[in-house]
Amino acid sequence: MRRSNWLTHSIGSFPWRLDTLTLALTVAAGLIASSIFLQAWENPPDRVPSNVAWTAETMAAASRGDAFRGMLLAKRCDHCHGAEGFSPVASTPNLAAMDKLASWKQLEDFRTHKRRSRAMEPIAESLMAGDAADVVAYYAELPVFNDPQDNRIFPQSRPDPSYDVIASRLVSFGDGERGIPPCQACHGPVAYRTGAPSLATQNADYLLNQLEAFANRTRANDVNMPMRTIAALLTEEERRALAEYYGSGLGLEPAGATVPK
Repeated sequence: MRRSNWLTHSIGSFPWRLDTLTLALTVAAGLIASSIFLQAWENPPDRVPSNVAWTAETMAAASRGDAFRGMLLAKRCDHCHGAEGFSPVASTPNLAAMDKLASWKQLEDFRTHKRRSRAMEPIAESLMAGDAADVVAYYAELPVFNDPQDNRIFPQSRPDPSYDVIASRLVSFGDGERGIPPCQACHGPVAYRTGAPSLATQNADYLLNQLEAFANRTRANDVNMPMRTIAALLTEEERRALAEYYGSGLGLEPAGATVPK
């Protein structure tokens, strides 16, 4: 009799227990889904930094531009970058004697929105096939010596001596304890190296803005993240010291010779 009552009671309560189990499983699934969503939000998938792949065909296409045709196309660039490739504004980059491959990649990144700029994206998008190679060929041929007829702002004033020491050390030796390689390893001992953006005659404010953009990852078109990694490891003072060092033209001298005596 007791067994019969227990069985009746168990059967009667079974649906309630099933509903409770279903509710618990639903809540658990919701919590797991929320956790996965939050992890995905905090760790978004890696973004492709650039569509440029340096194949033999790409390098050939970027290198075979017509400098004369590029000169005609570059007339629209004079207002910002200067008629001689030197800008009168410290926050705008100088383009004279820039490496063709480095400049071509930046135009391609602007065109594909891998590097953001309200000014440069529409300009890069408007270039026809081959135009970018022509433009960079023209700027690569421009001389860097002073021209009294242009209104360049480069070089800026020499930085404070304490900044000289900071920058010279980072340019020549980096900081091994923090995993920072010397700047000259990629950009060359006199701030120029084929395939890399030249720092030899670049404006200080522009360099500082780019270092800060890499550090906070608002600029992210560096393949394998070398600049984002290094810029984030540098202190604000170090970023400013390097920008003023190169912006004053000290990059044109061997780094050891620029340390104040």
